[in-house]
Amino acid sequence: MRYEELTIEGRNAVLEAFRAGKPIDKLFVLDGCQDGPVLSITREAKKHDTIINYVAKERLDQISETGKHQGVIAFAAAYEYAQVEDILALAEKKGEPPFIFLLDNIEDPHNLGAIIRTANLAGAHGVVIPKRRAAGLTATVAKTSAGALNYTPVAKVTNLGQTIEELKKKGIWFVCADMSGEVMYRQNLKGPIGMVIGNEGNGVSRLVKEKCDFIASIPMKGDIDSLNASVAAGVLAWEIVRQRMGA
Repeated sequence: MRYEELTIEGRNAVLEAFRAGKPIDKLFVLDGCQDGPVLSITREAKKHDTIINYVAKERLDQISETGKHQGVIAFAAAYEYAQVEDILALAEKKGEPPFIFLLDNIEDPHNLGAIIRTANLAGAHGVVIPKRRAAGLTATVAKTSAGALNYTPVAKVTNLGQTIEELKKKGIWFVCADMSGEVMYRQNLKGPIGMVIGNEGNGVSRLVKEKCDFIASIPMKGDIDSLNASVAAGVLAWEIVRQRMGA
């Protein structure tokens, strides 16, 4: 499988991509450009909740591979996004209580790819990421996931907190990794569970943390205060795996 960066350039090509339902993560538009075709493109982008960046011509020229961008360049996802329902359906098909990773604004594509790989190996049924201020399914993510993206569905949602509330109604409990919590070994992490991992710099946001049922800390003995986000995801995930195996 080839993992080329999926950039789409030129007004017609970008508009057609939106109308065909291609998953587009980001749109770069020439700042101040207000003509009809560009307004049609930005209208489609807003309809699909795509992040729009208004930039100078120099920036577009820098990004462009063809030199014929006509003031618009779109970055399409390297893979199709799933729905949260697809993740629950996979758990049901396997006859297992749902196990879902929820990522609160992971920005580094290498971290996202590594976490998707971890999710697959831990037997999680899928990964949920937010639409804004977070890495999407780029070619770098695909490569770093080492093929896991072919098997582990990734859903993109507008509001992570709202998604947690909806999943709680389906009987899923939520644990987030945070140093303020109780040591993970002392917590009951069996059953249907969503594991929340926070942003590389700021951790889990306050609004998302408040919606979690448990806050789990990873015991550490070193001289620095935090683990890399993908490593923290792996450590907490395997405590969940250990408890699920013993259940």
